Parts: sequence; C-alpha cells; structure tokens
Amino acid sequence: MRRGDAIGRHLLLITAIVLMLFPVALALATSFKPVSTIFDLNPIPFPASLENYDLAIGRFPIGTLLFNTFVMAAGVTLATMLVAVPAAYALVRFEKARGRGFVLAAVGVSLLIPPQALIIPQFLMTAKLGWQGHTIGVIIPQLGVSALAVLLLRDHIRSVPPSLISAAALEGATSWEILRHVVLGVLRPALGAVSILLFISTWNEFLWPLLVMPDPQDTTIQPGLALFLGPESAQFGPMLAAAMLASLPVVVIYVLASRRIADAFLHSGVR
Repeated sequence: MRRGDAIGRHLLLITAIVLMLFPVALALATSFKPVSTIFDLNPIPFPASLENYDLAIGRFPIGTLLFNTFVMAAGVTLATMLVAVPAAYALVRFEKARGRGFVLAAVGVSLLIPPQALIIPQFLMTAKLGWQGHTIGVIIPQLGVSALAVLLLRDHIRSVPPSLISAAALEGATSWEILRHVVLGVLRPALGAVSILLFISTWNEFLWPLLVMPDPQDTTIQPGLALFLGPESAQFGPMLAAAMLASLPVVVIYVLASRRIADAFLHSGVR
C-alpha cells in the first residue's frame, strides 16, 4: 500500500470518527452548562456547572431507573447465555443428528426477522400471561436475540480441539460433563465477549420496556428520560445529564473489555 493511500484512508476514518463523536461531545458539554445558558450558541460550558446533574439526581428517580435497566440487561444476558451455550454445543457435538441442518438453518433465518415484526405477538403473549408491568415481562420476550449468540458461540466451540472432547468421552464423561468441564473452560473468553455485547445491546433497548412497563417511574432509563419532557416545557439540561449517566456504565464496560471482545472474534472458528 502506498503512503498516500494509507494517509487518505486514515483521514477518512478520522473524519468518520469525528462525525460520530460530535453529537456525543456536544451533549456532554451541554450537560455541564448552567440552566440559564443551556441554549447559548457557545458549545463550551464556561463556567462549567453540575446544576443539571443535581436536578437529574435530586428531582427524578435516576437511581431506580438505572437499577431497573441493570436488572433487565443482566437478566436478558444471563437467560440468553443459559439457552445459547447448550444450543451451540449441541449443534457442534451432534453434527450427524437427524434434523441438525434444519435447526441450524432455522437459527440463521431467525436473524433475518426484524424484532419489530414480533412486537405484536410478544405483547399479546405478555399481556395474556399477566407479565405486563413486571420485570419478567421485560426479560423473557427479549430472548429472541439468543440466535445470534448461538451462532457466535458455535463458531468458538468448533475451535475446541476434538482430542479434548474425545479424551473426556473415553473417560466416560457425559455430554453435560464435557460441556461443563471441557468446553466452558476453553470458551471463557468468548462467553465474556458475547455476554458484554448482549448486555450493552439490552441496556440500550427502548421500545420493548416502553410497551411492557409504560409507567415512567417504574420503567428503564431509556423510556424513563420522558420524565424530563413536561406538558409545557422540556428540561433539556437535566435530560442530557441523565442521558450521560445512562451511557456511563456501558462505556466503562466496553472500554475495559474492548480488547477481550476483539480477541474473541478474531480467534473465532480457528482450529
């Protein structure tokens, strides 16, 4: 690659990064502006103030909303992994089983179905089971994302040396024992990476919590930001402060685990 081409590609990437980060930086800077200067054209918050954060924490149930969001994200992640790990292992372990190709194709096709297309049947099922307004109603219907986790984990399980599985089988280990003592040990980096991605995507979910838990006081942080939109005026400063607080946990998690996520996907499918 010539030096000029490399410089051009790096400039293009830098430009794309700046365009993507500019709205976030502007929202962060505005969240530190005093309420009286929130609509000033100067984007730099000078003097910087924590007034918006005091209002967001003091007048609105930010703690409850963040806790509800954490419970939802952690519950969906844990339940999805409990479903995805045995399913991915079965697709690899029983390659010659009858109907295995059909099941694998069905898992792949399910990724082509937009989640919005399932909103109505999921909502009717949730309402009929009496789960509306409850945490379980937010968690269980979101397990449809397990198809992606199954395919990702399947590629990693295929990279497990067959000799390890054969040796465990010769020792008399059952399929569940092989999964628990052999596969899960090798699969630990991939489990962490997939779990983090599931947690982040669920944390940012907006539509489903809005439908199942419509009360802004008891919902998650994403639809809960509507509390800052009053009937006569919107409190944009505290709302931006709450949005920054809502983004902080996932940003910290991703920064701490970005290397693990990249390594897990770079080594997927490597035998």
